Amino acid sequence: MNLTKYLAIHILREDLCYLAIVAKECSPLLVIEFLQRLHEVFGTYFGQSVTEASVRENFVIVYQLLDEMMDNGFPFTTEPNSLSEIIPPPNVFRAVVGGITGQSNMKADMNTGSMSMHPWRKAGVRHTTNEIYIDIIESIDSTVETNGMAAHTEVSGEVAVQCKLSGIPDLSLFFSNPHILDDVSFHPCVRYNRYEQSKVVSFIPPDGNFKLMNYRVKGQLQLPIYVKPQITFSTNGGRVNVMVGSKTTGGKVVEDIIITIPFPKFVTTATLSANYGTVQYDDITRIAKWTLSKIPKDKSPILEGNLSTTAAATMDSNPVVQAEFKIMQYASSGLKVDTLTLHNESYKPYKGVRFITKAGKLHFRS
Repeated sequence: MNLTKYLAIHILREDLCYLAIVAKECSPLLVIEFLQRLHEVFGTYFGQSVTEASVRENFVIVYQLLDEMMDNGFPFTTEPNSLSEIIPPPNVFRAVVGGITGQSNMKADMNTGSMSMHPWRKAGVRHTTNEIYIDIIESIDSTVETNGMAAHTEVSGEVAVQCKLSGIPDLSLFFSNPHILDDVSFHPCVRYNRYEQSKVVSFIPPDGNFKLMNYRVKGQLQLPIYVKPQITFSTNGGRVNVMVGSKTTGGKVVEDIIITIPFPKFVTTATLSANYGTVQYDDITRIAKWTLSKIPKDKSPILEGNLSTTAAATMDSNPVVQAEFKIMQYASSGLKVDTLTLHNESYKPYKGVRFITKAGKLHFRS
């Protein structure tokens, strides 16, 4: 086989490698987007965490999904709502019946999405209670220098929707400050021309869970927490002092904080303690993890301790401390939702919007 005729494009997701072999010239972003959509569909079918074990356990469904999602080398059906009508998600009952009868779990009938004017939405959807929930999840990526100044800060956001609306609802999502959004990408249901003209996200949603849009926000953004690491080494060992606190968060509580310190290989032992939270140190990986349920208001959490090092210890740069956290009902970018309006239907649905801010790649140099 002449390998020079082919291109290999891959993505890495959760320790899994998705590889596509391309025989003809095409847009690499198209292939990457298809592989990403494949990973998201696997997450919908097998749970949020897609692992090698889950793929092996459901290899028959994996083959069926690939057969439906790709037709003669071209992306075909990639919407989870449409795929779930053709290939039901796995459960114990279907696995037992399939093992006994040997029959496939694929449905012979045409899915209702193919009979709809909107292929991402099933026809004739009915719900006893009409409701829609929107989660705006933002991740902060930043590198903070030893002087406390951020070398760069960027917010990556996604708008996740859980839709349980009857009929063919036509929705419009209005932001108070849409001008701050950069690099916006949308679900196919969004009318892109209208967003370009008026910055209104107008769409007829799929039924169930889906990702409405992704965006980035750049510029001068303030981090909701601060981490002040002081890690020094000498011929006799080392000293650790790390302080954590919250900045302006509009009164919202910073939760689920994890401070990770990867020590260099010449550190033999570490004796660490904290005045708040719990500290765990792994002698094999030489990684210390400081876990705090929240940042208290009456005192500043501090991690302190001593390090033992080998005699030949040399250090070109101090460890880079990593931080994780979560803040509910807080948008680090300052994005605000104005209204969510419903057209084309007479009922009044229950609507809920929730903001979640969490740490992405957040590094503090010591």
